Amino acid sequence: MFLVSCFLTGLLCLTGGELIQNGGFESSKPDHWECWGCHVYLSSQDSHSGKHSLQANGRDKSYQGPSQYINVTTGQYYHVSAWAKLLNDLAGQDIAIHMQYDYPDGKPEYPEVVRHQNAKTSNGWVHLVGSFPSPSRAPTKARLYFQSGPAAYVGFAVDDVSVVAEDSTGNVTTAQLNLNIDTHRKSNITVHVSTTSGINPADVHVHILQTKKSFPFGTAVSAYQYNRNAAGGKYRDFIHTHFNWAVPENALKWPAIEPQRGHKNYRPALDMIHGLKAHGIKVRGHNLVWSIDRYVQDWIKKLPVTELKPMVKEHIQEVMNVTHGLLEHWDVNNENLHGQWYQTRLDEPDYNLQLFRIANHQDPSVKLFLNDYSVVSQGWSTSDYVIQADKFKNANVGLYGMGVQCHFGNEQKPDMSIIQSRLDTLAAAGLPIWATELDVSAQDENSRADYYEAALRALYAHPAVEGILFWGFWDKSHWRGEKAAMVKGDNLEITAAGRRVLDLLENQWMTDETHALSSSHDPITLRGFHGDYEVHVTYQGKELGNLKQTFILGKADYSVNINVHT
Repeated sequence: MFLVSCFLTGLLCLTGGELIQNGGFESSKPDHWECWGCHVYLSSQDSHSGKHSLQANGRDKSYQGPSQYINVTTGQYYHVSAWAKLLNDLAGQDIAIHMQYDYPDGKPEYPEVVRHQNAKTSNGWVHLVGSFPSPSRAPTKARLYFQSGPAAYVGFAVDDVSVVAEDSTGNVTTAQLNLNIDTHRKSNITVHVSTTSGINPADVHVHILQTKKSFPFGTAVSAYQYNRNAAGGKYRDFIHTHFNWAVPENALKWPAIEPQRGHKNYRPALDMIHGLKAHGIKVRGHNLVWSIDRYVQDWIKKLPVTELKPMVKEHIQEVMNVTHGLLEHWDVNNENLHGQWYQTRLDEPDYNLQLFRIANHQDPSVKLFLNDYSVVSQGWSTSDYVIQADKFKNANVGLYGMGVQCHFGNEQKPDMSIIQSRLDTLAAAGLPIWATELDVSAQDENSRADYYEAALRALYAHPAVEGILFWGFWDKSHWRGEKAAMVKGDNLEITAAGRRVLDLLENQWMTDETHALSSSHDPITLRGFHGDYEVHVTYQGKELGNLKQTFILGKADYSVNINVHT
């Protein structure tokens, strides 16, 4: 079997043979499939397509499920597609696909490929779609396996299983991404210049200078470092100089505001936000609620169910009232694909929709976001994220956009083709996408620079992406330390990664052009990045200050008229 399939951009194709044998289960036996400590069998009672599906029974551990050995090549990405169905219901049950890699040192690895959260029998057949890179070292064996958990005794069926190499190498080039950037991030500027008699056109020069970028490039900011004027003010200065958006890293999270019931402190967050806004920086709110179990305060976990919902509503209303007029966005329930503590505690699977309704009613002017991981930097939850976004759109609860966190793996160069294809998948939801928490990790500064550039180019080139925020930049205030840093040390020395990033943001992706007037007075035409502009005119080497103009270039083309006279 040879497969050729392309994603929406046409930039990423699946070109290669099928690695899975008997993935449609149409033979008379479940050949090539087995199950660790359980039994797999063909079922003719229910299938996604064809006559059979594969079912597993006798499971007593969550990791048990249908499995098959496959051959993977080091340095290759693989696309996975399968259909799965839960056979009996238990709250909070997930279905996932993992890989197992065995090595000569006897230390196996079990990376996750894709996961469908909170599966129910009423969902019927759900599509598991993901991708994974082969390991950097060659395994002695590689096995794909399904699992369902956390309860082990739930049965599930699988069908139409496929693993195919993603032929991404060389498909997306810098030139192609630059073309997309030119298309989506620039508009035409036309400058019409007229002169009176006696003016030599060769002596007239027009300087078109972009002074501000409209596309959001921002960073997470530590309130502690910002408010204490860290590194003699260099931390603040770097933010004020190089970014136009920011997000409090921790200061607006509920545990930071109210670690103990009734003991609230908004001051660190507000002081920082006011400082940022005073320098023209827009601010995202992160986050109103966080459903990951370990990030829920102990005092909240001890609340009776009857008190929990009023307490959450009161918190959302209060924090949005305190920050009213200061924030552009709110992440409402952070990482809700991967944690459902509130839904589970209240036994209300759709409680997350209520949180959005509360927030939207409290302040309809703020744009509300989902925000999650493993949807771009990894593909574990990409398809699940689209399902979630569609659900929120259809519920009409005020959802504006999808936050994608983009924490790329240690010593992992972001694959521009993979990023583009995952963004294509997410864009099918029809919502704006923000890269809310971008970082890479590499010990070597030059490799780190390459990694940041690859991620930035792929994100900036995609038309659905509306903004990009780094999850920090300074080694002394970054959750991943120096290996992710753009600046380091008490003097905030710019690293090779920082120089590369700033070159992109402030040179390559800003417009600064000077044109001489032609003798025929033909209009000056150029493509300019969206943002604020100044137009300066010089005659015989001296600027004509009275002819200076300013304008804002958006998606529409813009014309400038200049009359040079003696």
